Amino acid sequence: MTSHQWFEEHRTAFVARSLDPDETASFQDHLARCAECRQAVVGLERELAWLPMGIEPAAVRPGLQRRIANDVLGINQWQWNRMTTLAVAASLVLAVLTYGLGRRQIQKVERQSAALAQQVRAHQSLLAALEDTVSVMRGASRILQASFKVSNKPGGLLIFADERTHRWNVVVHGLPPAGPDQVYQFWFIQKDGMVRGAVVHPDSTGPTFLTMGMPPGGGEVMGAALTVESMYRPALEPQGRMLAHLML
Repeated sequence: MTSHQWFEEHRTAFVARSLDPDETASFQDHLARCAECRQAVVGLERELAWLPMGIEPAAVRPGLQRRIANDVLGINQWQWNRMTTLAVAASLVLAVLTYGLGRRQIQKVERQSAALAQQVRAHQSLLAALEDTVSVMRGASRILQASFKVSNKPGGLLIFADERTHRWNVVVHGLPPAGPDQVYQFWFIQKDGMVRGAVVHPDSTGPTFLTMGMPPGGGEVMGAALTVESMYRPALEPQGRMLAHLML
């Protein structure tokens, strides 16, 4: 396996935020240098863009989080059942064709079956990530919001903070594509300074949706920030333009 194949096979895990911190940092560094992986990651994140978060931050109505959870799990459960059925059907077809087709046809069916199985695994990973995300939303004890403007267009940052599990759901909307050689960087504000979170890849069709655990060191998280940074010179502290800054 080449080094790039590892990044190809772990794109879904990166989008689902299931990589180890060191693997996540390595993947973010690779994205800065690989247009193919950046495009693939944006495509995977676009699958989450339909979540009903594309509105201006507002007070959360009673029962909203439960309705969001039911909608998310209902739709994705249908997708999972459909992909599972297709994979089983492909396996049955392969068993039948083994007796009547030549080796070339069998290999073609095997490739199709493997592709379906890969899609099932991808949907399974996304479903697990969504279930995890919804659990954080339903358990959120604090909801924070901040507004900003980029090129005179309004945007916003919405955070669901679950103090029980020490994890956040973050929704960013209104971000235009980053400039040449630039990325949007999310930061955790701690007593000892700022810690890099995730790189935010804006989606022109809707909000960007992230789920993150708290940094392992640096003390208690006291707030969050969103900045514009250089794609090729990742820094330990913010150096670019500050778009949003909020404290708990």
